[in-house]
Amino acid sequence: MGRWEPGARERLVVAAVDLFAEQGYDATTVAQIAERAGVTKSTFFRHFPDKRELLMAGQDTLSRLLAEGITDAPGGASPLEAIAAGLERASRAMGPMNRELAPRLQAAVAASAELQERDALKSVSLAAAMTTALVARGVPDPTAALAGELGVLAFKRGFAEWSEGDRHAEDELAGYTLAALDELRAASATLG
Repeated sequence: MGRWEPGARERLVVAAVDLFAEQGYDATTVAQIAERAGVTKSTFFRHFPDKRELLMAGQDTLSRLLAEGITDAPGGASPLEAIAAGLERASRAMGPMNRELAPRLQAAVAASAELQERDALKSVSLAAAMTTALVARGVPDPTAALAGELGVLAFKRGFAEWSEGDRHAEDELAGYTLAALDELRAASATLG
């Protein structure tokens, strides 16, 4: 197989998720992941420093898309309207592969304390990206932090509902994340 064959990164993620689901995270080796993906171990290490980082695949892109959506929201947008713009931008980047892998990935995370820790760090990072983008728009820090946390909750809730739905449906993740944000907005109004 060619050293720089297109799609190696994606094949590594799919192979890892499948192996984690089949035999558990701890029992899965980098060599097994590389073999299943049809690449060498050195190709694995060009894409990921270790097997834990497979879960973080795409996190930088997701954080960037969320922040760009917030930054590009109309000037008069409220913090939650800006969060909605970020959710929409990031959600549109998620496709059938994300939907297909989600249940297996969630099962692997649920079965491993180490992966649960990585997943929690991912959530913190996403909230920080949204908070930073809101602060750059002039939103006060406490408001930006709260809106960023609501954005993470909306993304997670929307993604979970979308990934549990019909895998062959044409519906997009954006509708689910925006609906989740609306639900959270309504729920937060009842806290007062």
